[in-house]
Amino acid sequence: MIHKLILPTPFAVGDVNAYLLKGDSLSLVDAGPKTPDAYAALERGIKEAGYSFKDVEQVFLTHHHPDHAGWIDAFPNAKVYGHAYNDLWLTRDPAFFAYHDEFYLERLIEEGVPQKYHAWVEKMKRPVAFMGNRPLDMTVEEGDALPGHPGWTVVETLGHAQSHVSFWHAESKEMIGGDHILEKISSNPLIEPPLDPSAGRPQAMIQYNESLRKVMTMPVEKIYSGHGNEVYNVHALIAHRLEKQHDRAMKVHAMLAETHLTIFEITQKLFPSVYEKELGLTLSETIGQVDYLLAEGLAIESRDQDGVFTYGQA
Repeated sequence: MIHKLILPTPFAVGDVNAYLLKGDSLSLVDAGPKTPDAYAALERGIKEAGYSFKDVEQVFLTHHHPDHAGWIDAFPNAKVYGHAYNDLWLTRDPAFFAYHDEFYLERLIEEGVPQKYHAWVEKMKRPVAFMGNRPLDMTVEEGDALPGHPGWTVVETLGHAQSHVSFWHAESKEMIGGDHILEKISSNPLIEPPLDPSAGRPQAMIQYNESLRKVMTMPVEKIYSGHGNEVYNVHALIAHRLEKQHDRAMKVHAMLAETHLTIFEITQKLFPSVYEKELGLTLSETIGQVDYLLAEGLAIESRDQDGVFTYGQA
């Protein structure tokens, strides 16, 4: 049994979905943001399904973003499972938070972002007040079975988040997919610090495309998504999204014909009316397209004496 719960959020994305999963155990997949309104909706939805908070035995997280990882500490008898990356946020790890700010400042410098925008480092930090405040009881990774739910396994689907996993049931051909694949919109592959600081900046767009192609190889017929309606015609939608992403990258490629540009300069051209308001999101999008062009051998990268990268056509 999968029972969908629609929870309000204070974020631009709108409502978020959580799912009650009934097998040998009663589990909740994702837990909305930590707001009173989301709590009330969660309580109401669980009651409509015939249960209460104390009946929930497990909470599985698709990823750490605050619209999904809020009320994990509202269930007195539940163990919480998720990718190891979640714990850095759920425990408010001070060393990680210091590294987090350092990571983004380094990125802004190498992207050629003027100093007057460097205060954005503070805004890059996810609003932890909307997140649960307890560690995971157990980490999950690719191929793990979901305890209490025979037939369900973990699929690592990194890209939108460095913690992102989906849950797959091969027999029913159903997936609970978090924000990996949404019906109406394409998820943003977001630049986030890596779990291992020595690993360098994750190439979120490349990760995301690989995760999409992974799902393409699976006979998925239905995805219960993190926002909006369930997703059908999954393979056709993925093919369409990959094609559209290529088209966006080629738009960036055309910009590099005449002169070498920084990430910030490309972002200004791509998003002239919104880059100042949504600097983090727009820079992430631009980096994704440039990473794609570099991976395809369509762009070249140079670095000046100040550590600023510029890009031109290969």
